[in-house]
Amino acid sequence: MTGSHEPLIRVMALHALAYCERLFYLEEVEEIRIADDRVYAGRALHEELAQEDAADVRTFELASESLGLKGKVDAIRHREGAWTPYEHKRGRAKRLADKKAAAWPSDALQVSAYGMLLEEAMGKHVAEGRVRYHADNVTVRVPLDEEARQAVMDAIERARVLQASTDRPPVAPNEHLCIRCSLAPVCLPEEERLASRPDWEPVRLFPPVPDGQTVHVTTPGARVGRSGDTLVVTGDDSARMSIPIHDAEALIVHGAVQVTTQALHLCAANGVPVHWFSGGGYYVGALAAGTGGVQRRIRQYKALTNAETCLGLTQRLASAKGETQLRYLLRATRGAKTRPEEIDASINKIRGSLKAISRADSCDSIRGHEGAAAKAYFAAVPHILAEDVPSSLKPKGRTRRPPRDRFNALLSFGYGLLYRTTLQAVLAVGLEPALGFYHAPRSAAHPLVLDLMELFRTSLWDMPLIGAINRRQWDPRADFSVTKYKVWLSDAGRKKAIELYERRLAEKWKHPVIGYSLSYARTMELETRLLEKEWTGEPGLFARSRLR
Repeated sequence: MTGSHEPLIRVMALHALAYCERLFYLEEVEEIRIADDRVYAGRALHEELAQEDAADVRTFELASESLGLKGKVDAIRHREGAWTPYEHKRGRAKRLADKKAAAWPSDALQVSAYGMLLEEAMGKHVAEGRVRYHADNVTVRVPLDEEARQAVMDAIERARVLQASTDRPPVAPNEHLCIRCSLAPVCLPEEERLASRPDWEPVRLFPPVPDGQTVHVTTPGARVGRSGDTLVVTGDDSARMSIPIHDAEALIVHGAVQVTTQALHLCAANGVPVHWFSGGGYYVGALAAGTGGVQRRIRQYKALTNAETCLGLTQRLASAKGETQLRYLLRATRGAKTRPEEIDASINKIRGSLKAISRADSCDSIRGHEGAAAKAYFAAVPHILAEDVPSSLKPKGRTRRPPRDRFNALLSFGYGLLYRTTLQAVLAVGLEPALGFYHAPRSAAHPLVLDLMELFRTSLWDMPLIGAINRRQWDPRADFSVTKYKVWLSDAGRKKAIELYERRLAEKWKHPVIGYSLSYARTMELETRLLEKEWTGEPGLFARSRLR
């Protein structure tokens, strides 16, 4: 019997529990729910059934404090002198050795729970439930005997135990269950098996590209409003752009752009984050609904307040960043008859720093060696720019706040875009962005976001930016606004940089560890989920990918 302080358990949750305990935990405890094609098809089936006009078809919402259950049964029909609960399933029935149709265990548990709820609500004995499998056009009877009743009570008790825990259950031992699970992109069962079994060949269950488009609004004076379920962007030049909210991945607002309250409500209700940048390209803040639950925050806090865990993650992160910078310098000078002495010197310094990082025994020591490697890397950057690049586009050291030359203005603007994308990945995974392991909380920027950015600075922005400069795609006059103390991008330059960055995010590459191809945008989310795996599953895959 449930206490008055305990919420009722959904019968559908018992179905998930019988299928996979981790699925139950993700959906019911952490409240992560993703609707895929199979879920939408199931909903469509139930909508069709709801339109049936048969006199003996009735749908009820049932609840019981004594059982601790609640749910909406698909149908109740009067059969053989008694009321019988029905469940409708799109798929096929289980087949026994004699080819006879039977209910799958999770379906049997679900319809039995509805039978017990119906029995209590009507005060009459319910002898059985029935499951209709539409792919086979067959109905299976499920006796509501003592064994079935005990199975329901055992499932309720197990659900209560899991609800009280902050630890995720392990992945299902049967990998075939994961193939059809809508939460596989969150659970990452194949990647977790790879972490514990290096010879495992993972099946890609993680989406290769984002589901929607990122909308940047850069025109000064533009307005983002709402029309029904659509975002409408209008500008001073009477241009109009409409984006259905279900096609939007994020809304990015740059500078003097107005967003109506109605548009903000629409974004919040549909889980579409809104990010604001200043006119100078600085990240201001975000509206992001549906961030992570308390269980995820507790696990993260426990992990990232452990000195040994932080040391290991810091070492891997710094090594990944330094090796990526080293490989890029080697790639950029490959095929050259002679390599400039300045680049050779930087390469040797980075290699020395990487060796020191591998032997370091404290996070502070690692930060020092990583900083030395970064300084050597930026010292080499001017020498991988083409000789015919105008001197005004070549950096004069690294300057940040504010950038003092055109190259640093581009670099900082791109890093601002990268910060936004990384923050969105952190929020999508449900982690606390303010609790990191590498960067100290010394500014308004979130430490965990700055941590994860280190993995992508070179590949997502340095490389495409330097390539674009070498192809002479930037106009030193038209694309920049220059003053004595600061340089920033003009409207034309900002649009050019956004296009370059978004194009890079959409590019696909083959992950060298996981073994499947996905876009850089999805790679950022994957890497964030692999970080969470360090304390919720099998560790070892985070920060292992490298530039080829």
